[in-house]
Amino acid sequence: MHRLPPSCGPVRLVGVDGHAGSGKTTLAGRLAEALGGAPVLHLDDIRSHEELFAWTGRLLRDVVEPLSRGEAGRYRVYDWEARRFEAAHDLPPAPVVLVEGVGAGRRALRPYLACLLWMEVAHDDAWTRGRDRDGSAQSDFWVDWVTAEHRHFADDPSRPFADLLVRQCSEGYEVLPGPAATPGLNQVITHRDGPSAVC
Repeated sequence: MHRLPPSCGPVRLVGVDGHAGSGKTTLAGRLAEALGGAPVLHLDDIRSHEELFAWTGRLLRDVVEPLSRGEAGRYRVYDWEARRFEAAHDLPPAPVVLVEGVGAGRRALRPYLACLLWMEVAHDDAWTRGRDRDGSAQSDFWVDWVTAEHRHFADDPSRPFADLLVRQCSEGYEVLPGPAATPGLNQVITHRDGPSAVC
């Protein structure tokens, strides 16, 4: 990742996207460790019950713009149980910063990404894992989430622009070239859209 050209000021912003429950957080944690403690922004920290996908403006203003100037981003973290935003968190302009969560490869963020990874897990399998992880207390939330995620990816798909597809195996990960690294494969490119730099 350090070999990638900077994409957001001095920062190499790396997106980890995929369906809810696909293993993005685990992968991002392992990547961060392998990169010597790279900072990770979890999109679940900035989304809320009321703004499942309507957080782009805050992310660009509070995180991406400061990082592009070589300054720390600062955002408030959402408490999913209390249903309110709590203490602010700083995100330093490290050489590599990971952004993980559903929507990390959305249209508005792609111009700032050095690389986009997509967790290659079927949505039904990922959602089953997510429901099992979250338990019955979150069952009502999952009903709303599935509808919102379907709508999001129908309007703003990330997978066609992924540089790498990542499959979790029994031991480790299998990494394959993504559609962005294979021109013409599953891509729909509109104005201002384009694949990010190949990893």
